[in-house]
Amino acid sequence: MKTISYKDPVQQETIEIAYCDYGTGQPLVLIHGWPLSMEMWEYQLSDLVDNGNRVIAYDRRGFGSSSKPWLGYDYDTLAADLDALIAALELQEVILVGFSMGSGEVARYLNKYGRKRISRVALISPVLPFLMQTSGNPDRVDAAVFSAMISGIKTDRIGFLDHFLNDFFGTSLLNKPVGKPLQEYYRNLASRAAIHATLHCITSFSATDFRGDLEAMDLPVLLIHGADDAVVPREASSDRLAGLLPQVQYAVYADAPHGLFYTHRGRLNKDLINFVNGVPYQQETAASLPPVIPPILF
Repeated sequence: MKTISYKDPVQQETIEIAYCDYGTGQPLVLIHGWPLSMEMWEYQLSDLVDNGNRVIAYDRRGFGSSSKPWLGYDYDTLAADLDALIAALELQEVILVGFSMGSGEVARYLNKYGRKRISRVALISPVLPFLMQTSGNPDRVDAAVFSAMISGIKTDRIGFLDHFLNDFFGTSLLNKPVGKPLQEYYRNLASRAAIHATLHCITSFSATDFRGDLEAMDLPVLLIHGADDAVVPREASSDRLAGLLPQVQYAVYADAPHGLFYTHRGRLNKDLINFVNGVPYQQETAASLPPVIPPILF
């Protein structure tokens, strides 16, 4: 693990961003989702590096091993953190890959800093374009859902995370796509985040209206969402987002939950590599898809 240090442009506070950096070639920057950390990408790293890419994943402030300041969890500041990382590593022709909350950093970064350093982007289970239901944004997710999340974290953060990850991976009594030890590992990753960061980020990813950022997304976009996503319903996000982007390839994974980076990692890695290599996306039949590798159950 490595770190960069820079002065937060708003708070004037020194922030350390933890990251990993592997491989050579065209760089990919992987942006994790809430409430995890950069370790969530471990099942993508090898395949992407073996494809001949430099792969960088980092911890959002407040999560993992990055600084955990009290403030700065709005998307303008989070995009400034991403810009600081890209600038410090002198990256060019970057492919940004944002999962869930991480899609917001991608959109805000492009709007604030432009695409001079960016080649293309992949958005996986994104929260774009505007997740929370309002009078001007009907048929989205009721604000009460996010209020209940905040209340649950304030009452029993670890218990909330345990339950949340069941929805995240589509785990039920009859369906266990993630083994118990691995799901506990993801819960432990989430538990490393500061509680204030965990709470502030709920407000950021639910209440931020990214519709004004989308004009800056005039570049190739791979959009991926699970048909069975119980955390960010695709009807409230990717289905609408796909119609707002001029250069989008949209893939819906049948039977996939929110956390498809693990449950459907074979297909996801193949689609990411094809996108990186400039191969047009083609919807595949079930017979031709890479198998979903079952976990070892204990």
